[in-house]
Amino acid sequence: MTTPRRRIVIAGAAGRDFHNFNTCCRDNPALEVLAFTATQIPGIDARRYPAELAGPLYPDGVAILPETDLERICREQKADAVVFAYSDVTHEHVMHLAARAAACGCDFELWGPERTMLASTKPVIAVTAVRTGCGKSQVSRYLAQKLAASGVRAAAIRHPMPYGDLSRQAVQRFGAYADFDTHACTIEEREEYEPYIEAGLAIFAGADYAAILAAAEKEADVILWDGGNNDFSFIRPSLSIVLVDALRPGHETRYWPGEVNLRMADIVVVAKTAAAEPDAIKAISETIRQFNPAAQIILGASPVVLDQPDAVRGKRVLVVEDGPTITHGGMPTGAGYAAAVAGGAAEILDPRSFAVPAIAAVFKQYPHIGPVLPAVGYSTEQQKALAATIKAAGADVVVAGTPIDLTKRLEAVQLHGITVVRARYRYADADGNDLWQAIASDPKLARVLNQN
Repeated sequence: MTTPRRRIVIAGAAGRDFHNFNTCCRDNPALEVLAFTATQIPGIDARRYPAELAGPLYPDGVAILPETDLERICREQKADAVVFAYSDVTHEHVMHLAARAAACGCDFELWGPERTMLASTKPVIAVTAVRTGCGKSQVSRYLAQKLAASGVRAAAIRHPMPYGDLSRQAVQRFGAYADFDTHACTIEEREEYEPYIEAGLAIFAGADYAAILAAAEKEADVILWDGGNNDFSFIRPSLSIVLVDALRPGHETRYWPGEVNLRMADIVVVAKTAAAEPDAIKAISETIRQFNPAAQIILGASPVVLDQPDAVRGKRVLVVEDGPTITHGGMPTGAGYAAAVAGGAAEILDPRSFAVPAIAAVFKQYPHIGPVLPAVGYSTEQQKALAATIKAAGADVVVAGTPIDLTKRLEAVQLHGITVVRARYRYADADGNDLWQAIASDPKLARVLNQN
């Protein structure tokens, strides 16, 4: 007698959910994925996970439906379980979804690292965090440059952001600006990839991480995992570096799966300490020691640098910030605002008063946002709305705290003669701390480092 397949719904946000499917479900005849549900990212529902990626058990692909329809999907399709597979949400949020699933008669499951992590043939340094916006990418780039200076080839792999045609995004390699156009990248994708290109480094991403890892291993001595949100790595790390934010004390244990990262960390970097209160740094350090007494704690200064400080002083400034940090990352302001204030701006304009409807909707969805403009751009329409709002502000200067070069992406900014000054976080050790020495002395990486 044939055992019936277990019927599951995967609740996600176009990232972890696809990876869990690929690693645990795609070729598993004991499981039947009825649908993905989607949230957090605009426009990622109402499409399908394509048959080309879903495999022979799913010749028609898998539907992607709004999370708001979860109860209807579970009841109509007689689901046995809901698998939760997205990140940067409170523990309370996770349990509310668990209650929704249980009320439909379903089990509720969280698939952990051992079940979902891929094994690499190369040493892996994973850089993750307890929240979005802690500074993972600046630390990843710092490490890539340090590895290169040591004669070690590093291939960076970024957590997925598959917002476009998934069948064309199975494996992506970004080594030049032209690759962004080839892959029709959103602003959010460019925010993560452009700094690597500027530094002369390549970065891999996409939808099928077994294939992505295989491609990266062909040109690397060390794999560098650049995490997204506060998710744990898709690849089993040799060394786990986890960032916490000195400006958000208490967040290190309130969010899923950030607390998982904290508990698994080998090294915990307390970022942005130069801008934080000593009591906050002390409280965070005590929490780290409570939840992971074996972890080494490194304090990072994370200074913000303006490309053209004289262009900001005494001017009316519009600040454009990194989108995810300001939206679901929960920060009211970011690097751009801090740099504009420190740079002596005469006035920082509040974009709410001139936001076009698509941008006004973002402010309504995230009422915690301060007097800054989040660089949303998941679609062409949002990118046009962002440009229109920038133009409507009439600012003397735009301070861009987003990692992308706005003047390259939003031609309207250039065409109207607006000066754009970039504000960038870079990683720096606080006095008495040495992140690179902590990594270089780790026995799990010593062999590959000593060979070069």
